[in-house]
Formats: sequence, structure tokens, C-alpha cells
Amino acid sequence: MSDLRLATCTYQEFAPTMGTPVRTTAGAPRFPLAYRLAGHARLITPTRDLLKINAQDAYEWGYRRLLNGNGLDNISRELMAIAGANDPDSPLVLLCFDRFDRLTPPDDWCHRTMFARFWTEQTGDEVPELGARRQAAPPTLFDF
Repeated sequence: MSDLRLATCTYQEFAPTMGTPVRTTAGAPRFPLAYRLAGHARLITPTRDLLKINAQDAYEWGYRRLLNGNGLDNISRELMAIAGANDPDSPLVLLCFDRFDRLTPPDDWCHRTMFARFWTEQTGDEVPELGARRQAAPPTLFDF
């Protein structure tokens, strides 16, 4: 779609070497960050009403409705403006609080994973996850 490069991560796992940190959460972090946020992507931030939904399918339906209502062109313009006001050659890293690791079920979800799928479907551009990646469990005594 454009020269815009996107990735996702958690606030907690983000490091400045990953790219330009962008808030995508309804609330700002209530803990100190070791970096400065470059902006807030309001058009992809879930509403507080959406955050009350605990069922994945209902949440995703509502979130995609929000994204479609805001429009891909508007979302892209907002993200390009954030990139342009910072380092346009650096990927924008869309941040939220939800952490995934090898102990979480593979179907864990949050709005950043849903946005990544939406963006890829709409543009063909992959949005990699930079936070904890699912890893194999450490070997046990029975694995030797």
C-alpha cells in the first residue's frame, strides 16, 4: 500500500531499537516508560465500550466495525503523519498492554493482533509481532 512499515509489541517489551513507539490503547501506561511515545494512533484505538467485551468473536466484530468505519485511508494517513513527524524510515511499533508468551493459549488475542490481521488483509503488508514469541517449552527430565 505504501512505504509505511508496521509492527506490534507490548509497552513492557518494546525497545527503541525496534522502531518508533506508538500508543494504541484507550488508556496511557500507568507505569514509567524508558522511552518517549511518538504518538497515539486514535483511529485504531479500541473504545472503552469495546474493552468491556470478553468474547473474542464479539470483540473482533466490534473492533473491525470500528476500523472499517474509520476507513483504511484515514488510518493510513494518521499513521503516516505519526511516522512523518518522527523517523519515517523507522517502522511504527503499535503498542498495547497484552502480553503473549509460551504459557498463554495459542488463541489469546488483543486488538493489536486483530489490527495486524486487518492491515494485512487490506494491504497485503505483514505486521510482525516483536514481543514475546511463542517458544517451545523448556525440556523436562522426560525429554532426555
